[in-house]
Amino acid sequence: MTDDRPYIEANARQRERLRALVERLDDQTLSAPVNEYWTVAGVLGHLAYWDSRFMVLAEKIDRGKPWAPGDAEPDGDWLNDSTRPIIHAIAPRDAAQLAVRMADQTDERAAERPLERLWPGDPDSPISPARGEHRREHLDEIEAALRPRG
Repeated sequence: MTDDRPYIEANARQRERLRALVERLDDQTLSAPVNEYWTVAGVLGHLAYWDSRFMVLAEKIDRGKPWAPGDAEPDGDWLNDSTRPIIHAIAPRDAAQLAVRMADQTDERAAERPLERLWPGDPDSPISPARGEHRREHLDEIEAALRPRG
């Protein structure tokens, strides 16, 4: 890790946390609810979706293309709400494994992209290399939902 890329360590920590979670959960637990809208596998598929978005936009950096207004993350929850049925249509184990694969690929790409094209180095950039923050938030949700109630 270099001082100008502190997110690399945080990404790796949360990626390994994700991997360990996926390895220990059985298919029944992957189908368990996290909340009224999402299952465990659905939340993991959601993580895969947002990492995939990072990858697509990172390709614009690689091609030297400028950001366009449509690259920005939309306001509100409509995008997550509209992807939920599609994500839940993926077999739970497949969604979980996809989340791990996408995290591996995304973290590698995030570590290599020029900082001046990523948020916050580029305040107009629609992507942040700090992928671990999003993972941590949702892994915390999953772990809380799976904790035995006493």
